[in-house]
Amino acid sequence: MSEETALELVLPARSAELPGGLAVRRALPRRQRRMVGPFVFVDQMGPAPLAADREVTVLPHPHIGLSTITYLFEGEGLHRDSLGTVQRILPGEVNWMTAGRGIVHSERLRAGASGRVFGAQIWVALPRALEECAPSFEHYDAAAVPVIDADGVRTSVIAGSWSGATSRVRVSSPLFYAESVVARGATLLVAPEYPERALYVVEGELRVGSRSLVAGDLAVLRSDAAVRCHGVDAARVLLLGGAPLDEPRFISWNFVSSSRERLRQAAEDWRQQRFGRIDGETAYIPLPEDGSAPVNYP
Repeated sequence: MSEETALELVLPARSAELPGGLAVRRALPRRQRRMVGPFVFVDQMGPAPLAADREVTVLPHPHIGLSTITYLFEGEGLHRDSLGTVQRILPGEVNWMTAGRGIVHSERLRAGASGRVFGAQIWVALPRALEECAPSFEHYDAAAVPVIDADGVRTSVIAGSWSGATSRVRVSSPLFYAESVVARGATLLVAPEYPERALYVVEGELRVGSRSLVAGDLAVLRSDAAVRCHGVDAARVLLLGGAPLDEPRFISWNFVSSSRERLRQAAEDWRQQRFGRIDGETAYIPLPEDGSAPVNYP
């Protein structure tokens, strides 16, 4: 097998915009591939310059049936939710919010010393037995994220277990999520440790055999293949995957569920403002016109 045939599918991320106006690259979900392991959503936020006196505000909005993982490379954020949580997040730290039967949260992002906002938000679908669990929020400082340094590749294991290291972040199914910073000329080995794996190039360029992977590319890897990625330029890569869930998941707006009917109920609950509230916040993101129907994948 040639190296590039280890790539099952390569998809360029599409451009999107968060409700607060921040440009993002959205790698999942796609019509060609809706999930990788339990991961159903991958957004790269920025890098975007931001004046020191300005912030990006994502107004209160709801979720069900998933966990969100917020991880910043640059800048800082402030998370608030209907549980009463108020939590700042800095680069290298992890915010893990589990929506379960329903939660509402808002996000505010500001530039750090670099003058930019830069990070990723990922959604993980919950196993069916946990889809309606009580909502929760957990913050982890950078010490919870083990770092592996080897031959020009520095990998931070954000969640789950990867390459012999295990994050202290509590997960709900077998998965891994990591950030690898690859020096020019170095090689990143992505071993077949899980049934489903993907890598997403945040910045820089990698080469797998004769195939070039550039910023914004999501590469889904064949299940039995070890993949060697050579750093053409210095690159930042997100690695993610795990065991597939028990059955398919549907997505409608911010809701994830194994039941289409549950999605319709969540949409009506938000339309009627039956979710919890965030103390001190009255504005919110309304349900989109088509929010009661499952999303059409781009």
